[in-house]
Amino acid sequence: GSTYSSKVFRVTFLTLAVSVAVPLLGVTVLLDCPIDPQPISLKEPPLLTGVLEPNTKLRKAERLWENQLVGPESIVNIGDVLFTGTADGKIIKIEDGEIQTIARIGHGPCGGRADEPTCGRPLGMRVGPNNTLFVADAYYGLYEVDPDTGERKMLVSTKTLIEGQKLSFVNDLTMTRDGRKIYFTDSSSKWQRQDYLFLVMEGTDDGRHLLEYDTVTKEVKVLMVGLRFPNGVQLSPAEDFVLVQETTMARIRRYYVSGLMKGGADMFVENMPGLPDNIRLSSSGGYWVAMAVVRPNPGFSLLDFLSEKPWIKRMIFKLLSQETVTKFVPKYSLVVELSETGSYKRSFHDPSGMTVAYVSEAHEHNGHLYLGSFRSPYIGRLDLQHV
Repeated sequence: GSTYSSKVFRVTFLTLAVSVAVPLLGVTVLLDCPIDPQPISLKEPPLLTGVLEPNTKLRKAERLWENQLVGPESIVNIGDVLFTGTADGKIIKIEDGEIQTIARIGHGPCGGRADEPTCGRPLGMRVGPNNTLFVADAYYGLYEVDPDTGERKMLVSTKTLIEGQKLSFVNDLTMTRDGRKIYFTDSSSKWQRQDYLFLVMEGTDDGRHLLEYDTVTKEVKVLMVGLRFPNGVQLSPAEDFVLVQETTMARIRRYYVSGLMKGGADMFVENMPGLPDNIRLSSSGGYWVAMAVVRPNPGFSLLDFLSEKPWIKRMIFKLLSQETVTKFVPKYSLVVELSETGSYKRSFHDPSGMTVAYVSEAHEHNGHLYLGSFRSPYIGRLDLQHV
């Protein structure tokens, strides 16, 4: 009797499986896929050993202003006053612990992802020579904002055609000390910030990666094209080159803006242990690089696994939303300090993103690292003397 019932079970199970799988396959084939993924070949991730050895140092960070702001992507300071831009389109000033909204570039309502294009999303932020704020808004463009009055001045609009194309995803900026030149990234000519996951997963090289705005002549020039998700940018202390994080490729490119190499480009750091977001100067003459996604080695890197399998990516995005896919990405936060030549000096980890999740930037001020995040409802602060 038992072999008969197990046969019946097997047949029933197989029939059920086939009756579910066949329509699912049919549906999957028929369903539209929002992305057209390209195969990317990444090298095997670097081993997390030596200075990259996993630790829990980022967990020593304290959470500041928790639940009083959301997604403080980039952080700057004028004296001891901090400024950041948040997911609900605000430019915020934090003075003596008090939070105050000083400006908005877009307009409400500001709720979820769907509101971003009208609400605006301030990303990269810098302080200019006259102590005004320079802000890259993903949807609106480059702005100068008075930190006292909140008065805004548009410098480069996303509506303006630059070499025949509008800007689609303005991301980060860096500027010369005299304030004359601003170097900034446009991460994609196809996707906007609300679809950044599509941009990472599609892997196309449509980023008009590095642009230069001259504040005197008001001209915009395209310096570099063909990058896969150009993201954070940082001018070198000698102002002879600009570093550009190429997020999808886990590497940093270098573009020379002065000197004998002017107009040339090379690789600064290749095959990083995670996907780099923003890059900022460190007090030792090097650079802080924040990574919200890590490529564990030893371990399993989902990103590397999918990189050469566009068909799996198609299946995933036919069936699941970006929000759902995000939930499968391990919450591992990593900040590394690079020397001026691009070697790793030290690394701070939070292997489960317990204290600092989705870290987007590490801004050094007064012996502390202020940690921005594109999603978390707080700013992290790590005391560099005690790590």
